[in-house]
Amino acid sequence: MIDRARFEEIVREAGAIAMGHWPGAGHSVESWDKEPGSPVSAADIKVDDFLRRELGRLLPSAGWLSEETADNPIRLGKGLAWLVDPIDGTRDFIRGRPGWSVSVGLISEGRPLIGMLAAPARGEEWLGIAGQGARRNGAVLKASARTEFSGARVPSDALPAIDSDLTLVDKPNSIALRIAMVGANEADLVATLRWGYEWDIAAATLIAREAGAVVSDAFGGPLNFNKRDPRAFGLLVCAPAIHAAAIDRLAERAALLAPE
Repeated sequence: MIDRARFEEIVREAGAIAMGHWPGAGHSVESWDKEPGSPVSAADIKVDDFLRRELGRLLPSAGWLSEETADNPIRLGKGLAWLVDPIDGTRDFIRGRPGWSVSVGLISEGRPLIGMLAAPARGEEWLGIAGQGARRNGAVLKASARTEFSGARVPSDALPAIDSDLTLVDKPNSIALRIAMVGANEADLVATLRWGYEWDIAAATLIAREAGAVVSDAFGGPLNFNKRDPRAFGLLVCAPAIHAAAIDRLAERAALLAPE
């Protein structure tokens, strides 16, 4: 296993670098669109460079997959790989809102081993270790234990009419933080029915799972990481007792939207 103390220090330092550019702390940051609707900032690049250098020194044998680095398929031949989103929730970051995080996960043979989220604008550090549980700021996390689907708390801006029986709660822009909310019993359900990337969810799904949540794709299947195509369709993270009901609720939409 890696030097855990150094790993945490590196991710914490990455969060501090990001904070040094965050408009919410009075700083200015250059930003642009990588493609329409996909913003990136100079802070994303700086954090990515730092993490790639320091995590590479920490574990030279591991591959690398990051939102802000061109993918190198050499990672596929390695048993270990870092999955990194240097700033997850860039829109909130650029707008000076606190709903962003630095997300780092270490994958072994397709499964997360350790994951950490640094969310310094919220004063939060989240850590999950396979088989050892999950913590936020050192406090042990216990996921939502909700047993009824109706009324489940969902971090979202709005809900379609078909889901009007669910309850809206605050939604950070960072999908990683939304997933972690289920692990902290601040939400009961997070679901997506779209293409997403492994680096967005690797660390957070481990945190939620280690806290006791159920993690799957939108059809109830397992998630795999460090694949040749780093995209995945659909995500479901929820309290164990409502997982089957969530799959039933999503089934028709998932079948309609899923790739053939």
